[in-house]
Amino acid sequence: MIKVEKVQVWGFEHAVRGMRNPYDSWEKSDSTFCKVTDCYNCDNTYLGKPCFVIGANDLKLMRQLFAAGTEHRKFLRQIVVSMDIIAPFYWWKEFDTYKVGTVANSCSTMHTIAKKEFTLDDFSTEHLTNTSIKVLGDLIRTMNVFRDSYLRNGNKVDWWQLIQLLPTSYNQKRTVTFNYENAATIIKQRNNHKLNEWNDFIEELLKLPNLAKIIGK
Repeated sequence: MIKVEKVQVWGFEHAVRGMRNPYDSWEKSDSTFCKVTDCYNCDNTYLGKPCFVIGANDLKLMRQLFAAGTEHRKFLRQIVVSMDIIAPFYWWKEFDTYKVGTVANSCSTMHTIAKKEFTLDDFSTEHLTNTSIKVLGDLIRTMNVFRDSYLRNGNKVDWWQLIQLLPTSYNQKRTVTFNYENAATIIKQRNNHKLNEWNDFIEELLKLPNLAKIIGK
């Protein structure tokens, strides 16, 4: 299971301007901000600005630079994305591969693990068999016993049981910031991955403003 929400994208204006610096070709730029306040085609808004509509000239150059390689498509690193992602630990372990250009602020397991009672909804279970669901249910009940004991007595032994019993299917929310270069890399490297979460995440990335157009998807 993976859920993406509260998506914001910004930086197109200065990325396009900077993209044309090496060619002194600013006069050829044909991108603009959308004039319609409630346009259903709008890609995004940020800080009250309307969405940025990429013109045909700018899109052509973007595609040329993208095809030329990472050393030429620096403009992608100036387009920034922020989103909240809820996903299981086993997916976050793989996402943590992408350290350069990404920042994540997560809900703290250490600080909040005992804050609420554990339920089946706290875990990714869509691929579990009935037998496995029963095993997980038994584990959840056991963890809730230790949680109740910890809340009553503050015994760190009980807290350790929660920390070390917690399965990797436990869902955690993180607020993540990255750029379009990171997004393009993920789409290339994780396409048709055996984890469904990666394929679902790529679908969300391809919804980002103009990204699919730029990378030719």
